[in-house]
Amino acid sequence: MRVRPFLAPVVVALLTAALALGWGSGWWPGGQDRVTAEVGARPADWTLALGGVLVLALVLRGARRRRRERERGRRERRLRTEVADRATRDRQLLLGRLDHELKNPLTAMRVALANVAAAETPAAQKDRGLRSIEEQVLRLSRLTADLRKIADVETSPLTRRPVDVTALLEEAVEIVGEQPRAEGRRISVDVPRAPWPLPAVDGDADLLTLAVVNLVDNAVKYTPAGGRVEIRGRETPEGVLVEVADTGQGIPADDLPHVWDELFRSQSARSVTGSGLGLPLVRAVVERHGGRVSIESREGAGTVVRAVLPVPTERD
Repeated sequence: MRVRPFLAPVVVALLTAALALGWGSGWWPGGQDRVTAEVGARPADWTLALGGVLVLALVLRGARRRRRERERGRRERRLRTEVADRATRDRQLLLGRLDHELKNPLTAMRVALANVAAAETPAAQKDRGLRSIEEQVLRLSRLTADLRKIADVETSPLTRRPVDVTALLEEAVEIVGEQPRAEGRRISVDVPRAPWPLPAVDGDADLLTLAVVNLVDNAVKYTPAGGRVEIRGRETPEGVLVEVADTGQGIPADDLPHVWDELFRSQSARSVTGSGLGLPLVRAVVERHGGRVSIESREGAGTVVRAVLPVPTERD
């Protein structure tokens, strides 16, 4: 007879109790040969009681263990199902947004090609059509490049070294400040200089620069002329806090939870050129470095994006 593993202790306990009872009561060979009448509990009775308690304890323990295993199995199956469902929804959402982002430039290119190919189209209009095609090709190139960047950030190994956050912020401001659209915006950097500067973070300098440049560029892009963009750095118990704040148009409350999704663009931002991949790229870089990002915005007032980057536990 095959005994299940969790029943083996129960069987052993039952056999032990039976043997002890039989030996003490005389019905097992070698036991007592006479029948006696006693008042009170005999040793065999105590043995039987102890065996019963032991068997009950083992049975209850096995039942609890099996119940915990079943509950853990149900939780794991439920978690796998939720993860799979969420991945499916995210993939469908991404494909839908990608279809939308590709449809507009492709439609514009088809219209421009038709105008260029038409024999009766004036030369000046043909030139405009060719420029439109070139612009849409560049737009598609930027879109695919940004998607590839996010994929690379999530999978490629990091080249880690100590990164000076103050220099990083100043470099990002310099890069964005040289662009024509930064004209008329007041861009400032606020970092501590005394009694000590910001600590270095352990990370990939190129990726961190890419993330900060994206944040500053976003702030400048959505801030009208005459507005302010402030880049701040602070040391906190969690690490180095980087804030990029602006006095731009802000983000509607309903759209705020979706700004980290790939290709998401708020209706209020459709008039500004972009792919909806800037903030997802920033999140991918920061989280790859073990940090976290958050955003706060008030429509019509401005936005502040916060990124916390951990610092090495042991500093030289």
